[in-house]
Amino acid sequence: MISELKGTGVALVTPFREDLSLDVPALRKLVRHVTGGGCDYLVVLGTTAESVTLSPLEKEEILRVVAEENAGRLPLVAGIGGNNTLAVAREMHTSNLEGYDAILSVSPYYNRPTQEGIYQHFKFLAAQTPLPLILYNVPARTGSNMLPATVARLARDCDRIAGIKEACGEEAQIRELLQVVPGDFLVISGDDLTAVPTVNWGGAGVISVLGQALPEVFSGMIRQALEGNAQQATGLSESLRPLVELIFREGNPAGVKALLAQHGICEPHVRLPLVPASAELVRDLGAFMKTFRREQV
Repeated sequence: MISELKGTGVALVTPFREDLSLDVPALRKLVRHVTGGGCDYLVVLGTTAESVTLSPLEKEEILRVVAEENAGRLPLVAGIGGNNTLAVAREMHTSNLEGYDAILSVSPYYNRPTQEGIYQHFKFLAAQTPLPLILYNVPARTGSNMLPATVARLARDCDRIAGIKEACGEEAQIRELLQVVPGDFLVISGDDLTAVPTVNWGGAGVISVLGQALPEVFSGMIRQALEGNAQQATGLSESLRPLVELIFREGNPAGVKALLAQHGICEPHVRLPLVPASAELVRDLGAFMKTFRREQV
């Protein structure tokens, strides 16, 4: 189902109870909310899921619960990445990926490898992965930028690498990337603010954070862009820009969890070193949504 990873993918949060244990009923509710809202696929255990704070047993439970609740309705992508290449390969083989269609793997962080190091890391993983691999470039978090030439080289050399979640945030780099990769290689926006422009330039869609709070609105916007209604999609994207900026103002996923809490989907709790959204941000989110709903009527 790798060809179906187009449109709006959603990077799911991990709901926690007040004691910061997994809130499985809330996770099930979130999956139902997103699948029923028109989104096209789900991404589990990404950065937005606070995956670096989860134990192996918690990750296993989350993978199982999402697959069970999804029940084959939408394609599923599992986040498995890190800066220890051999450990990532081991996790790919030890994780129960039944019901999953692809793996999203972040470019190595902290080590700050060269472009050749990034290439060799993903080339090794491509030979190990049990599922098609989607690269993830997010320089603001990793400390290094996977350049278009490196991505194109991996796309040419590794059949198991099917696409990239590109979160560089740079228009020129996204445009260059779309020009140098093969036509069937998925270029997916990893940034809500570049989602519509990426599709307008020929990209496959987005893996969104905001999309889980407003699945109908966000997936409808991306659908408009994919259908060639660029002006309408761009207008809606601009109307959502203040909300995107709000949910990231105090870090991810504190902002979107606060918004989900206002929607009654899950509690706003996050694990240290993150802290919950401030009262000021909660107030601003509520004020925006009140105005936005009124304008949508």
